[in-house]
Amino acid sequence: MGPQALTTIADAGVAASPRFDRSAFLSVATDGLDALSIMERVRHIAEALRPALPADYAAALGVIREMAPQLTHGFQAVAVTEYVARYGLDDFDRSMDALASLTRFGTAEFAIRPFLAQDADRALAVMARWTGSDDEHVRRLASEGGRPRLPWAARVPGLKADPTRAAHILETLKADPSLYVRKSVANHLNDIAKDCPDWLLDRLADWPNDDPHTAWIIRHALRTLIKQGEPRALALIGVGHGAAVTVRSFAVEPSVVRLGERIVITSEIVSDSKENQPLVVDYRVHYARAGGKSAAKVFKWKTFDLAGGEAVALRINQTIRDFSTRRHHPGRHRIDLIVNGTRMATGGFDLLAG
Repeated sequence: MGPQALTTIADAGVAASPRFDRSAFLSVATDGLDALSIMERVRHIAEALRPALPADYAAALGVIREMAPQLTHGFQAVAVTEYVARYGLDDFDRSMDALASLTRFGTAEFAIRPFLAQDADRALAVMARWTGSDDEHVRRLASEGGRPRLPWAARVPGLKADPTRAAHILETLKADPSLYVRKSVANHLNDIAKDCPDWLLDRLADWPNDDPHTAWIIRHALRTLIKQGEPRALALIGVGHGAAVTVRSFAVEPSVVRLGERIVITSEIVSDSKENQPLVVDYRVHYARAGGKSAAKVFKWKTFDLAGGEAVALRINQTIRDFSTRRHHPGRHRIDLIVNGTRMATGGFDLLAG
């Protein structure tokens, strides 16, 4: 969000109310903006709204509500919801109602975190009511806002201590018709899987797999445990642990690369069974680290049914490049082929320095 975004927000404020002080907003909002990350900019803009809006919170909230539909980018509206998070904690009911309204224009998932931190039971009770909304954005907020490990968001002590506290909300949404909502429920459950895997497996074992919406959530909620080869997770999606197959070939080419270059992973898998087999094929990269250590990450490859006695050829590419969350080190990078949770073959490549 740069100068144009600030102008858009300022224009929306002026259009919403003659009481909006455009010059005050732009003066504060532009000061030091360039040096900030995206979420720091969100918070900075929320603070800049304070001198531009009426001092009375209820009146300011009225202007905020009028501004939101005129904003042209999601993060502009997220900045507006952040105003509620920063200055509305003492007006709980009015603020929660505003977040439910504002989330249609830019998600309020970050803004709701301070309310959960202040009084999780009270906030979750409101969010539970949102599950009955006709608006998919509001239903999604009921799940997304309470995620224990919501990316980019502040951790909530109550959810960190017990990641399952929003389980009743997820239960209500487990067959939601909106894919937007179902993705949130699956991501919320996947968060729980990282801290309470047994709880998640027990809960999902009781969910009806005959509903396609619920089945979709179950599969995506279990993705971390499936990558780990957890037998109960595989069983919940109808896959046995291990498979009656032979790996005819597994190769990683080229054997030596530099940062920015691409590797190609290929494999041929042959069924040893007379029956069809559901297969979940992944690959695990053991990234070289300093001091001869390594760190493993599992990547999805393909999920399919392999007919009895048949063979399948698989191929996938991956560019070896740095990300903000992953820095590469020179050295040997081992790659495992994983079929239904079991390592079936190993290859690798050497990453050169420079």
